[in-house]
Amino acid sequence: MTAKIIDGKAIARTMREEMAEEIARLKQRGIHPGLGVLLVGDDPASCSYVSAKEKACGEAGIHSRQIHLPASAPYDEILAATHDLNSDAAIHGVLVQLPLPDPKMERGVLQAVSPDKDVDGLHPVSAGRLMLGLPAPWPCTPHGILQLLKRSRVKTAGAHVVIVGRSSLVGRPLANLLSMKSEQGNATVTLCHSCTKDIAYHTRQADIVIAAAGRPKLITADMIREGAVVIDVGVNRVEDASAKKGYRLCGDTDFEGLREKASLITPVPGGVGPMTITMLIYNTVQSAAGAWSGGGAHG
Repeated sequence: MTAKIIDGKAIARTMREEMAEEIARLKQRGIHPGLGVLLVGDDPASCSYVSAKEKACGEAGIHSRQIHLPASAPYDEILAATHDLNSDAAIHGVLVQLPLPDPKMERGVLQAVSPDKDVDGLHPVSAGRLMLGLPAPWPCTPHGILQLLKRSRVKTAGAHVVIVGRSSLVGRPLANLLSMKSEQGNATVTLCHSCTKDIAYHTRQADIVIAAAGRPKLITADMIREGAVVIDVGVNRVEDASAKKGYRLCGDTDFEGLREKASLITPVPGGVGPMTITMLIYNTVQSAAGAWSGGGAHG
């Protein structure tokens, strides 16, 4: 068996075409969706991500505003910038680019984002509403994964999903979403992590394996059953002297080995990554439409 590749770029492109219609309808009502991004410091990866998000906003036809502070910015200044975006009527979504230079500031800064504009779904209010099944922004990467599964016609209802990785950004919210009584849920979910004694024991039983541990090639072919669906969330830099930049990107799975055993698999890059930014645009559009206060609009 050779796995079919789940093309995240193509699915993201389709979703953005669909969103263009909603954006046009909002503009006809005098609503121009806007995303505000707070970037602190000059971390190359963060700067690259922010540039990609600004480009995506431009292509989608939505307004974007960036506040860029130096790495030395004090906590009060970062909070003030966050409140500035909260109070900007032209901004419907606020994103704090992580990591911050001082990780100890992150919790307080994320909690300073208005829940009504929390397009990352990281505010405690958003997380609580999601847990209760109430209208809330779904975190971008988990939602992107659900869209990949849905649009690849992978049924989650009744499926056994094993997630490897328990981060608050991916693993835990994804486990919650997949286990919900909903169109994109109804799965039986096992959540593995660094203290799981035998990860392979669990992954071999899975219909769907989602690798989100941040460890290169953690999931190998002997760890999945024939015909399983594999979603690779990892983006790891691995030294490679033959590569132009001196490194190459790889996921949390052994892609070449798994593609001969899985039925469907996402590549790295080009799988989950394009969906994360697409879902950020989606959440911004939904926020502009009043989804979090008016009944929700996921799917």
